[in-house]
Amino acid sequence: MTIFSVRHSTVYRYLRPVAFGEHRLMFRPRDSFDQRLLEAALVVDPTPRQIRWIHDVFGNCVAIVQIAEPATELRFQSHIRLEHTPQVPLDLQIDEEALTYPFSYDGDEIIDLERTITCHHSDPDGVLDRWARQFVRVGHPTETGHLLMTMCYAIHESFVYERRLARGTQTPLDTLQFRRGTCRDFAVLMMEAARSLGLAARFVTGYIYVPSRDGSITRGGGSTHAWCQIYLPGAGWVEFDPTNGIVGNRDLIRVAVARDPRQAIPLTGSYDGRPSDYEGMSVQVNVTTETPGTFPNR
Repeated sequence: MTIFSVRHSTVYRYLRPVAFGEHRLMFRPRDSFDQRLLEAALVVDPTPRQIRWIHDVFGNCVAIVQIAEPATELRFQSHIRLEHTPQVPLDLQIDEEALTYPFSYDGDEIIDLERTITCHHSDPDGVLDRWARQFVRVGHPTETGHLLMTMCYAIHESFVYERRLARGTQTPLDTLQFRRGTCRDFAVLMMEAARSLGLAARFVTGYIYVPSRDGSITRGGGSTHAWCQIYLPGAGWVEFDPTNGIVGNRDLIRVAVARDPRQAIPLTGSYDGRPSDYEGMSVQVNVTTETPGTFPNR
């Protein structure tokens, strides 16, 4: 077990005081058997008129913030601590009937999984489908776990990771064409490829711990991170991070899950002013570890 400490700061800057509309934040991690929230604090400046917490349709924690006064700077600072237990992929117990691909989901499960199985992006010429099917063995049984691990590693090894300031994600076809993208682009590519094979997939946003390993490079640190989950009978929702080639939850801190990345944007909001009033923004995420039983100075 590891104790992670996450400090997340987002600052918006404006050339003159502007009024702010409602802001929605997804910074609070999901409690589960593999991660347990110990402490959470949220500071907003200017002081908000109200912070209201809700659960969205996926059960994610969402803070709805109302800002009372105009300002030239809007700052959100979150600090969380949580216990995290890595799950080893080889220990995942997939049901016998799902060990090889293709397989069928249980009738009761497929009712709830249906929208996560349906592809969300157009593929008129079957480019994505052909790319996904290269991981399926022709004429021989294909191990489901091997198929998905190979797909995850192929994205990690064959595509170039890059940060992009523009909001949103590329289409999977653009990512295949350019062979480069952000963590969100790679997550969506793997989701759509899995869906084209009839597998249920969903988007995950959160944080990643970047350890000091000899010769290794972990991508996605310093900001929010994104990956995906595939539903495997018996094993449940299994984490796949194609940006880093991670299978399982090692170093991954889950904040929100969604059918589509547009439903899991970490921070959204508005201001009342001219477009030219907006000067820019900065995001900084620091993830550190603690020894269990110790408490850092704050």
